Formats: sequence, structure tokens, C-alpha cells
Amino acid sequence: MSKHEEPLQESPKFRFWKSQMEANGIKINGINDFYIRRRHNGEVLFAMLEVDADTPEGDKIPPALFLKGHAVSMMVCLIDKDTRQKFVVLVKQRRIADGSQTYEHPAGMVDASDLPDEVAARELEEEIGLIVTANELTKLNSQVWHPSTGTSDEGMHFFYIEKEMSRDDIMSFHLKNMGNQAEFERITSVVATIPEAQKLITNVNGLLLNFLHKFIHVFVS
Repeated sequence: MSKHEEPLQESPKFRFWKSQMEANGIKINGINDFYIRRRHNGEVLFAMLEVDADTPEGDKIPPALFLKGHAVSMMVCLIDKDTRQKFVVLVKQRRIADGSQTYEHPAGMVDASDLPDEVAARELEEEIGLIVTANELTKLNSQVWHPSTGTSDEGMHFFYIEKEMSRDDIMSFHLKNMGNQAEFERITSVVATIPEAQKLITNVNGLLLNFLHKFIHVFVS
């Protein structure tokens, strides 16, 4: 480890995960790290760990942990100010799940010291070029949700934003090359109708975000 690399056990996401485990009565006896991925500045991005830990009931907790921390996912709904037709802006990129070009809502990882809504606003600018403030975003889940409790600490924060624009301004987000080369991101933004997006997205978090947005409009409006 170079002098610029953040030690795993000093990283905000590790310390937060450990504090949550201990608060729930888990006794951690030992941790082996098999792989650590860091950002270009040396901060821990995620890690593959084996955890030796005891539960309050006297059992061993399953040991495999993908330490990832919290993340945000944002549905961007752009409304044609003349026709009222709704479009969403997705990001297209290759993913390790199967190597395919996947379509997802913009998303990003949150360190324990960051505020999710601020990260969400920043990621929208970085991934699709939409400049918004944190207070323009609407939070869809009041507490963090864990999509894979058996193998990961990942916790999701879901947001949406709706903005009226001209059709030309909406289409200006279509097929923009975005992403951060330092983080190995090759991202293309894609504009789609909501029915088209529902067919394109295979990411479970993305499908859930579609449902949450639809639920808000059907049962709240």
C-alpha cells in the first residue's frame, strides 16, 4: 500500500459498516481482505472481504462480504412543455454481470461522510450533464434499502426529478458521451420514453425506481 492509499479499516464505509454490525450485537473476530479497489486518489471504493463474526444468538454469520457502502439512483423525467410527453434519461454502459450494454438510471456511490442528495445532484451532472441542486430532488425511500443483504452492505437511496423543457432541449441529452475515465467509466446517455425505458432496463434497482415513480403519481397525485 502506498502512502497515498487509504487503509481499509480507516475508510468511512468500512467504519460505518462495522459500527452498524456492532450496534446490532455482532462480534467481529477477524477480517481477511481478498481485493480492494480504490479511486484514483487512493480512497477505498469497494472491497471483497471474508468476515469471522458471531451473532448474539451464538451463530456464525455467513462470511462473504462485498463492502460497497451506500449508493444513489436517480430517475430523471423530462416533460415536453408543448406535448406533455414524458421522457427519461438513462445511462448505457457495459457491466460485469454479463458484459452486455446495460441501461440504467444515473447512479453513484456514497461515502458515509457524504449526504446522499448532494451526491445524487453531483452524479447527474457527471453522468448525463444535467445541472440541478440537491433540494430539487425528491427522495423516494425514507430509510435506506439493502438489495443484497446476504452478501453485501450496499444500501440504496432513490430519488427522482421532473423538469419541463422543449423537445430540442430534451433530445440534447441523447447519445452524449459521459463518464470518468479515471474510474474506467464509458457512459453514453440515452433519452427514452417511460415504456421504452421499462423494456430497456434489466437492473433491479432501476425497475424498482420506475415502480416507485409510477406509484407516487398514481396514488399521491
